[in-house]
Amino acid sequence: MTAAPEHRSDDPHTSAQPTPAGDGAAAGDGTASGTEPAPDTDAAPDTDPADDAAPAAAGEQEAPGAPDAHAKHLAHTWEEARQAAFDCAAPIPAAPVPLRLAVGRTLAADITAHQDMPHYASSAMDGWAVNGSGPWILAEPGQRLAPHQASVIVTGGLIPAGAKAVLRTESGVISADDDGLPVLTLGGAARPGEPRNGQHIRKAAEEAAAGDVLVRAGVVLNPAHVALAALAGYDEVKVLGKPVVKLLLTGSEVVEQGLPEPGRVRDTFGPQLATVVEMLGGLCREQVRIGDGYTEWLEGLEDSGIPEALNLPADVVITTGGTGRSGTDHFRRAVAELGGRLIIDGVAMRPGHPAVLAELPDGRFVLGLPGNPLAAMMTLSTVGAPLLAALGHGQLPPVREVPCGTLIEPDPGRTRLMPFRLLYGMASPAQHTGPGMMRGLASADGVLVVPPHGVQLGEMVPAFALPWGPAIPEPKTAEAKPKSPARKSASRTSAGQAAQSGPVDWSALLD
Repeated sequence: MTAAPEHRSDDPHTSAQPTPAGDGAAAGDGTASGTEPAPDTDAAPDTDPADDAAPAAAGEQEAPGAPDAHAKHLAHTWEEARQAAFDCAAPIPAAPVPLRLAVGRTLAADITAHQDMPHYASSAMDGWAVNGSGPWILAEPGQRLAPHQASVIVTGGLIPAGAKAVLRTESGVISADDDGLPVLTLGGAARPGEPRNGQHIRKAAEEAAAGDVLVRAGVVLNPAHVALAALAGYDEVKVLGKPVVKLLLTGSEVVEQGLPEPGRVRDTFGPQLATVVEMLGGLCREQVRIGDGYTEWLEGLEDSGIPEALNLPADVVITTGGTGRSGTDHFRRAVAELGGRLIIDGVAMRPGHPAVLAELPDGRFVLGLPGNPLAAMMTLSTVGAPLLAALGHGQLPPVREVPCGTLIEPDPGRTRLMPFRLLYGMASPAQHTGPGMMRGLASADGVLVVPPHGVQLGEMVPAFALPWGPAIPEPKTAEAKPKSPARKSASRTSAGQAAQSGPVDWSALLD
């Protein structure tokens, strides 16, 4: 369950050096050239200036064996990072999974009837299987019925040989004949002509004949599909591959319950990150929390089977924090020691510029999210979503356009990702969107992808949907209206106001 080798370097054991950016990664095209992007600063007043950790100060020493913190490299543009994450992985091959794990998976091979369904004629009612008209002499259950014989049967019971119909319990009465032997006669709620030939009998192959296609490949399986597969005798079904994900949550200062003391922070990843990964198409099967020690990092990245994933190793390991370039940030050093390579080493965006994506020699991908929660979510959307889509036979997540509801100043050299809210059909950046904040994202309708040159009021700007939110609406096109004759009584004032009509900045209405 790992990416196919044709998408990897010839020798992934060489070094943990970043894959060069594309031809467009040159100064002046929105990519930081030769240096790390400048620390984040937001236009909003409540922005935290740092994504994860500031670049190492001049003269600061890395831990022994760590990559050079000051090595020159070209950070990917936002568009390049998305494409690189999508292109580096091959779809995981189809494989069988137990029925209990099949709901929500995409079927890779048709489900067919192995035999007739049902494979025997059965009773649809509790009562008696009968042959011919009554009264009927009672016979032992299971034996062949001669004319005017009957035997007790329950719902789902095998119709005995010779039986022509089933008489419901409420339509029959057991009485005695002249010799005192028990006989079955019509009575109770019996209707005229009951039972008709074949009445209350479920015929064999009534639902499907052997070889019939029950569910076609390509369908996303729901519970009814799985129940049908079970009826058809399947114990497992073949589905398209999905990436198994392991979460490696780091930080000795993180607390998981209650209010944190000064110097401590509350865990924002543990309660929700696995769910977001599932929304993006991953199968989150393990979540591990470690401290900040280098040995813990190495142990956390070891190739070990995951019991909840049938003892398979993870296809993707997602880490939180440690993507900066100080001596306490171990992501790059650990990847280098394990013989991996860096596919993405920084993205010219904010928040989330310390994003890192690596591939280990065994084919596992390691995605490093910054430690600040909003920066991490933007990295997950930029790099994680395309990676998981590629591994899971999906498409590159779409980017739509929405009209911008305010003026956004330029920020040369990097793309800004701004959670937005829709006001009267226009997207205005939400408040409270510093890298360490979650309030703005919690109420957002999507995320604006603001280019380095900024955006004018009313201008169409790229945007993407949140994993848990609705799709970005298609922009409305102006419909041609029939021209009406000009009204001579119109005043010059009203005509002037009409000429100056245009988009209105509603952003001040946001909380």
